[in-house]
Amino acid sequence: MTQATVAGRRWSPPNLIKNPWLRWGLLIGAIVYIVLAVQSVEVNPARIARGMERGVQILAGFIQPNFVSRRTNIINGLIESLVMTVVATAIGVVISVPIGIGGARNLVPLSVYLVCRLVIALSRTFQEVIIAILFVVMLGFGPLAGVMTLVFGSIGFVSKLLAEDIEEIDADQVEAMRATGASWIQMLTYGVLPQVLPRLVGLSLYRFDINLRESAVIGIVGAGGIGATLNTAIQRYEYNTASAILLLIIALVMATELVSSAVRERLQ
Repeated sequence: MTQATVAGRRWSPPNLIKNPWLRWGLLIGAIVYIVLAVQSVEVNPARIARGMERGVQILAGFIQPNFVSRRTNIINGLIESLVMTVVATAIGVVISVPIGIGGARNLVPLSVYLVCRLVIALSRTFQEVIIAILFVVMLGFGPLAGVMTLVFGSIGFVSKLLAEDIEEIDADQVEAMRATGASWIQMLTYGVLPQVLPRLVGLSLYRFDINLRESAVIGIVGAGGIGATLNTAIQRYEYNTASAILLLIIALVMATELVSSAVRERLQ
C-alpha cells in the first residue's frame, strides 16, 4: 500500500530546498531579477513593425526558391565547399593521428601526453566561426582561411576521440606484443592501430559531415565556400536565391549523412 492510499493523507514531493526562508527568498529574488531584466530590454514598436514587414518579405522569398538566376555562383560555391571539406578533413585526420596517439596516457610518457592534450584543448576551446575570423584577418578572404579553420577544428575533434579510444583498447594485445620484445613502433602498428582503425575511419567520416556543415557557416565571415554565396544573396535581398542555397545545403548534408552512415555500418 502506498502513502497516497493512507486515509486522510496525501503524498507530496519533498521540497528541493528545505529551509522555507531560503526557498521563498530565492523565489522572490528570481522574480525581481526577471522583472528588472525585462525592463532593461529596449522595446521599439516602430522597429518591430519594420522587422515584421521584412520578415514577410523573407518568408515570401523563401517559399519561392530560385535556382536559376545565380546558378553559376551557386554551383561554384558548392564545389568550393566540397573541395574545402575534402582537403581540410584529409589534412586534419593526418595531423590528428600522431596527436591522438600522444594524447593516450597508456602509450606515451607524461610530458608528451600533456603537450598533446594541450593542443587538443586549444583546438576545442573556440568555435569555428571565431577561428575563421582570425584566419580571415591573417590570410584574407577566401577558401584558404576556410580550409585552415576546418583543419584546426578537425584536430581537436578527431584527436580527442581517437585518444580516448586508444586508452580503452584491450591491453592484453599490447602486453603480448611487449612480452615478445617488440619495439614501440611495432607495438603501435600491430597491437594498437588494428583495434582503433575502424573507429578512426568512422570518426573521419563523421568529421567530414561536420566540416561540410561548418563550411557553410564560416563562409558568412569571409572564409569562402557556399556560405559566402549565401551571405552575398542575403545582403542583396535575394531571399529566393538564399532559399535555394539553403535547400541545396540541406540536400547535400543529408546525402553525405546517408553515405557516411552506410559506410560506418559496414565498417562496424
